[in-house]
Parts: sequence; C-alpha cells; structure tokens
Amino acid sequence: MDIVYILIGLVIGMIIGFFLARFFMKKYLKKNPPINEQMIKAMMMQMGRTPSQKQVNQMMKAMNKYM
Repeated sequence: MDIVYILIGLVIGMIIGFFLARFFMKKYLKKNPPINEQMIKAMMMQMGRTPSQKQVNQMMKAMNKYM
C-alpha cells in the first residue's frame, strides 16, 4: 500500500511541476522574447531584401502567434 502512495505522490508532483515550469517559461519568454524587430531586419537584409516596417510587423505578429 505504501508503494501506491509513493506512485500517486510522484504523479501529482510531476503534474504540478509541469504546469509550474510551463508558467515560468511563458513568463520568461514574454519578458525576454527570443527575437525582436532588429533581428528580423538584420535577417532580411542578409537575405538581400530591404524590409519595410509593414513586413517587419507581419513577421513579429507571426512569431508572437506561436508564443
């Protein structure tokens, strides 16, 4: 019976840990986005394109959609 309690405790701990890690990761990524407008501009210029502000905004919106 003790083994059942240990297993239940582990499962509950894993579930709580998952949601806490997910919450803190989302919070961190909102504060420190992995890519910003200057990075998008530099990337497009390296590809030989001169980006307009509209294109940069579209790329930022597409990136933020998945976060």
